[in-house]
Amino acid sequence: MKPRVAAIVGPTAAGKSALAVEVAERRDAEIVSVDSMQIYRGMDIGTDKASSEMRERIPHHLLDVKDPGADVTVAEFQSLARACIEEISARGKLPLLVGGSGLYFRAVVDELRFPPTEPAVRARLEEESEREGAEALHARLVELDPEAAAKIEPANVRRTVRALEVIQITGRPFSENADWDRYESIYDLRPIGLAPDRDRLDERIEARVRQMLDSGLIEEARSLEVKGMGRTARMALGYRQVLDHPEAGVEELHGAIARATKRFARRQESWFKADPRIRWLPAGR
Repeated sequence: MKPRVAAIVGPTAAGKSALAVEVAERRDAEIVSVDSMQIYRGMDIGTDKASSEMRERIPHHLLDVKDPGADVTVAEFQSLARACIEEISARGKLPLLVGGSGLYFRAVVDELRFPPTEPAVRARLEEESEREGAEALHARLVELDPEAAAKIEPANVRRTVRALEVIQITGRPFSENADWDRYESIYDLRPIGLAPDRDRLDERIEARVRQMLDSGLIEEARSLEVKGMGRTARMALGYRQVLDHPEAGVEELHGAIARATKRFARRQESWFKADPRIRWLPAGR
């Protein structure tokens, strides 16, 4: 019999974390983060991690597991999350997956396999991205694998490099390496999605970005950069804008981060709404 797993997914700022704690208390559950950036230690303000009060109420897993200098692959995240689910289930608790990283969610709950890596190929592509720019590298992916390119933001060098790396290693399109159209979980999966009103969500994003900046996001990002950040962590929303534009003022950064976050929220909604298993509930009204 498949282990039962619940999930709360949806766009950023939809209210997933607060709802998850309430659900977990009622269902005797423990929370497993499926956020690609909350796994990194020290990235607290910009990722809006669960508060200490929330963590005291309910155990949270896959928060603060790796240093930001490490590049956690989707395959590694898949392994870590599945180990958490197994351990929680073995104790008679309900694993509750919570987050907005669609790729990571699918990697954990579905039978998706990930092709091998080749450090030399990846290093060469990363050098090309620095020399030619992210958009030029993404344009190459559009030519070679338009299906994969459509799912990757042009500014996301890490994922563009990964797709091109796989194409060079295997000689096949990156999009052929995972059966994205089959929504058949390895678990007895019960997911719900939070569907906020679009205007209200934009307001919540604006307010959240303001709170992050007021709480010290700029200082946190610069401190982490000094300690060392890998390519993956440095691409996180908020951190990327702060570190790429060191001379920008607070208002300029607020606008840039809010715009990028709104675009990201739209992509999150599109990703999750393609999943027929998710039961959608209104949120943020």
